[in-house]
Parts: sequence; structure tokens; C-alpha cells
Amino acid sequence: MKLLIVVPRWPKNSFWDLFGFKFPLLSTTLLAALTPPEWEVTIIDESITPIDFDNIPDVVAITAMTPLAPRGYEIADEFRKRGSIVIMGGMHPSWMPGETLSHADAVVIGEADYIWPSILKDVKNKRLKRVYKQDEFTNLIHIPIPKRELLPKKGYFFENTIQTTRGCPYNCEFCSVTAIYGGKYRTRPLTDIEKEISSLRRATRFIFFVDDNIVANLKYAKSLFEMLCNYKLRWVSQGPITIAKDLKLLDLMAKSGCHGMFIGFETLSEENLKLMGKRFNRIPEYVEGIKRFHDHGIGVHGSFVLGYDYDDESIFEKILEFANRTKLDGAHLPVLTPFPGTRIRKRLLKEKRIITNDWSKYDMATVVYKPKRLSVEALQEGFWWLNQKFYSPYSIFKRMFTPSAIRRSLIIFGPMNLGHIRTVKKAKRYFYKRYDHFN
Repeated sequence: MKLLIVVPRWPKNSFWDLFGFKFPLLSTTLLAALTPPEWEVTIIDESITPIDFDNIPDVVAITAMTPLAPRGYEIADEFRKRGSIVIMGGMHPSWMPGETLSHADAVVIGEADYIWPSILKDVKNKRLKRVYKQDEFTNLIHIPIPKRELLPKKGYFFENTIQTTRGCPYNCEFCSVTAIYGGKYRTRPLTDIEKEISSLRRATRFIFFVDDNIVANLKYAKSLFEMLCNYKLRWVSQGPITIAKDLKLLDLMAKSGCHGMFIGFETLSEENLKLMGKRFNRIPEYVEGIKRFHDHGIGVHGSFVLGYDYDDESIFEKILEFANRTKLDGAHLPVLTPFPGTRIRKRLLKEKRIITNDWSKYDMATVVYKPKRLSVEALQEGFWWLNQKFYSPYSIFKRMFTPSAIRRSLIIFGPMNLGHIRTVKKAKRYFYKRYDHFN
């Protein structure tokens, strides 16, 4: 029997559709590895490869984040017309199973590592249930090596994505990670990670460890980094700014090949941090923390959520000035987006501040709620202004190419910054064509 695993594309010419530095969803290659060997498996990431609807599989498995859900439903409807069985999972279906079931034969809520083979067995025995949910979180001892050989040979900036942990001990108001993966931090055996590194088909020089917080278990993290020192790697991952307090840890990260970290600064407002529930961040420590990363040759890709309740029209220039002054290597600068399953969505619904449930607009680039101290238009314009200014030739040169800014992480962040110049300009142009009410 044939199984097709699909990742829907972003809306045409949207910010993330045009984003050139793509990497594969690890869940697709992992799902393929969990599939019994008698199944013939194909993976299509629609941002890389178009779907041939005339090539009809027995089962289509679709994973969808919220902004990709409308396209996911279109794909599901099209294959069901042709007789395929459609199963949907991922973040959005997990929170909106009733909505999803109007387009799919079955929905999987949360993790599926234990139950996926049983679901396919139910398909073969013609006893497929409408809803599936694991009774417990997955023990990562049971995770197989993902089937990366099913990915296209070209199209991704990082093909080598590896997960060493799941879960996050924090519960930030705007984040859905803890709600899906739980607050308990789970780790994989280091021997399994070594086997996976050895299995990579492309040069192991570039790896993206997709953990939401790679250092939440400090003892495990240090053991991981010590193991990585045995390999000639360049890797990036995600973690809190508090890492910078531990100079020995930074030394070890640098030695093991760390070239960059995605750091959630989130805001320059103490009031916003309290509202987010991110009290472990200390704004006065941001500057020194970034410097310590840079002193170790590690680039910092900072994340700031725009439009929280204590943000006003000054926030955009403040963030730009901070980024240029601290020489941030890159930045994720999204509009606050109240995804299903988050505490911020529940709060904004209670306060009657949600404007639309058109999920295609939940792309982190479109304002879908009423801010407190900004108009909808001011936040929308500020988002585009800040992204365009940050990824302008002037800012890139100041942050990346002055003598004091050049570091080994330039090999990753240099191309990424330069590629963003055209991406942001083009995405902004198409945005205002689609949503003329913002003009």
C-alpha cells in the first residue's frame, strides 16, 4: 500500500513562502521511519515540490500548523474526492479536531510515535477510528532514525535536523509547545544521537538541533556537547539567554561546533515579560549575554514578539536600535499571533480582541487581534517597517561586516541576512496587494 506524507505550502508570496532558508519538518521523516516496511512511503513538502493529485495513494497523512491548515484542508478534500484515506495531525488539528474532521477521515491529537503503526493497521483492516490520541508522552528511547533519504536532494538550507529532547519546563503565554509536548523535559540516549549523526547522507558540517530548549537539562546538555566535540560539526539550536551566564558551558558549546543560537528575548518591556510568564529573562542582562555569545564565535538570532499589551509605537525603533547596537546576527520579528491552544488566545477571546479566525492570516505577519496601545494599522505597518529596516543593507553591514562584528558564524548568518533583503521587500509588496484595507 502507498502512503503519502504532505506538508502544505504557505500562502503564495507570503513572507514564509518567499523565505529561502527552508528546512524540513522532522516529523515527516520520523513518521516515515515509524511506518511498517510493507508500506511504500513518499514525502512531499509543497514548498519544495508540487503535488500530483493524479498520483493517488491509499493513505495521505497531512501535518499542519495553523496558517497552513486552510491549504491542508484543500489538499485533504482533493485526495478524498479521488478515493484516498486522509489522516491529519500536527499542531492545528490537535487543537481543532472537530474542524479538521470535516476534511479528514481521522485526526491524530498530539504525539503519534506509539500509535502510528496501529493507525495504519486499522486502515488495512477497514476499522479506522475518527480520533486517535496516545495515552502517554513518548519515551524518546523509542525514537528511530528519521528517513531523510525520502527528502528531495535540493531545496533546503538545513537538511540535517535532529531532535535530542522534547518538552519545555516553561509555559510562556504565547507558546503552544508546552501544551502539546508537556512540561516534562524528555531526553534521547546520546548513543542514539551519535548513530543518527553517523547516518546523515550529506556532509555533517551543518546540523540544526530543533529542540525548543537544548539546555533545559544542563547535565544532559553538557554530556551532549562533550560528545559533539568528537565530530567536526557546525550546528545551531535554540535556548534561553541565561545560557550566557555559564562561561564554561559557552566554552564547551563553541568547542563542539556551535555557530548560532535562536534566543527568545521576546520584548524590551519588563511589564510584557511578566505578562508573558517569561520571568527568567532579565532585560538588563541581554547586552552582556549577547557579547558573551559573540566572544565565543556564536551568532545570536534574536526573537521579539511585536504587539504585546505594553508595546506602543516606540517599540519598533527601540528594537532596531538594540539590534544594531548589540550586532544581532539575525532576528525573528513576528506579530503576536494567538494560535489555538495558547493561553494568549484564551485571554484575547475573553477580552473580545480577536478580529478573525481566518487561519491563513495566522502567519505571524498579519495582525489578527486588537492591540492595547497600538492601532491594528500601526502594528501592521510597524512590523513591515522593522523587518525591512533590520534586513536592509545598512543594518546588515553594521551588524555583520564591520571589523568588530565578523565572527565564524558569518558562514551561516551572512547568506541568511543577504537573502532576507529581497524576501522582505517582495513579501511586503504582495501583502499590501492582498490586504488593501491596510493601505
